[in-house]
Amino acid sequence: MSRDTLVAKRYARALFEVTFAEGKVAETQAELRAITEAFASEPALRKFVSSPGVSVEDKKKVLSSAFEGRVSVPVIRTVELLLERGRTQLFGELRESYEQISNEALGLADATVYTAFPMTEAEKAETAQRFGVLTGKKITVHNVVDKTVLGGAKVVIGNTLYDGSLAGKLERLEKSFERQA
Repeated sequence: MSRDTLVAKRYARALFEVTFAEGKVAETQAELRAITEAFASEPALRKFVSSPGVSVEDKKKVLSSAFEGRVSVPVIRTVELLLERGRTQLFGELRESYEQISNEALGLADATVYTAFPMTEAEKAETAQRFGVLTGKKITVHNVVDKTVLGGAKVVIGNTLYDGSLAGKLERLEKSFERQA
């Protein structure tokens, strides 16, 4: 794990503790998503924030006024802290770490389901229900169409892969034959 990832997790943990106490975890997730999308879609904003020729105070003023009224005080304070410490490259990792921490604490998980064809809403609901029982969490299903999945599905939840694809089953069958030989 990189040093930046560890640092982002510390900031995310502190922000989570504040927003959890205020009961604003979901709102903070949405605010962090909006900020990272703003930085991702606006090269001028990224350039401004990373410019050594602009003082930290000027950067804080511009960002505070840009996000004022749309972002909570704890999020603005976290952004300002990252600016002060020269860690603006951590915005994306901060958001990801915050989502992981908050989802874990709230018993939520995202499942990325790779299938050869798009899933229907009923299939998504069934998948969410089955993996919810398996993991003990409320699952949100994100379907990715992958033509290399010939049949079945691959499900990724966190760092765990559940491979129910035809290729995965054939690979496991082949390995079992190798062990028996």
